[in-house]
Amino acid sequence: MKKDLISIDDLDLEEILGYLDLAAVVEAMPDRDKVQRLAGRLLATLFFEPSTRTRLSFESAMARLGGRVVGFSETATSSTAKGESFSDTIRTVEQYVDIIAVRHPREGTARLASEIAAVPVINGGDGANQHPTQTLLDLYTLRKFFGKIAGLRIALVGDLKYSRTVHSLCRALRMFENVTMTLVSPESLRLPAYLMKTTDGSTASFRETTSLPEAIRESDVVYMTRIQKERFPDVVDYEKVKNVYCLDAEMLEGVPEDFKVLHPLPRVNEISPDVDATPHAGYFEQARNGVIMRQTIFLDLLGARPE
Repeated sequence: MKKDLISIDDLDLEEILGYLDLAAVVEAMPDRDKVQRLAGRLLATLFFEPSTRTRLSFESAMARLGGRVVGFSETATSSTAKGESFSDTIRTVEQYVDIIAVRHPREGTARLASEIAAVPVINGGDGANQHPTQTLLDLYTLRKFFGKIAGLRIALVGDLKYSRTVHSLCRALRMFENVTMTLVSPESLRLPAYLMKTTDGSTASFRETTSLPEAIRESDVVYMTRIQKERFPDVVDYEKVKNVYCLDAEMLEGVPEDFKVLHPLPRVNEISPDVDATPHAGYFEQARNGVIMRQTIFLDLLGARPE
């Protein structure tokens, strides 16, 4: 039976920890041991929405494992521009490749693709819904920086309403013991209430504030997000909040040495470039971890896990 990665909800805590453990093994492998792991395998990247990091890290991950990549990064260069349905695109592309990564502006499209295709499907982001590979690389980043995830205090800042990255990450963090999530956003971009509901036995907790300085003082990590203009039905509403949270180096004075700033990128104005030179900037290491985690996911879904 084929495996897909569509939603972080499809994984339990044991499976998530398994991915983190496997990623550590993959990262430690010499390049010479990786380069033929997926020789002859072919990945399709079907990106119906703009992307830099996610698409390129998928492609880099496959290439570094010896596989190859086909696909498109905008619908204008695909038969979608001619009116081909999403279902027909998936049914056609699965004839050519061993695995598919799809990004789409509409929620639920990755799930639909997985139900159609006979080859594994990975959700590279579907609208404001989910981004499971980003969540796994974020968790891996946290564990590398802190040696743990349980007990961490994490501030999630900015667009918490539309950010699929935040939505997936909150779902995963709820599984870990004693994680405190401080939600920092304007009223119009609050995290949907259903994402703050914890399951029976969960020890994770949420608190809300509009103050970024307060959240920094009470956290181990601040996870910044871009205010996403493309998600707003009305551009006027975007203009009201686009620069509401801007983190600079001065705001980090006095934080503990191991305090980290993360961001799924791309950033616009929400993190000043002067943060880059501080020991707290973790977002470029976070981006590097994307290749490692996506290599891990390929190896798992294609049945090529290292011993």
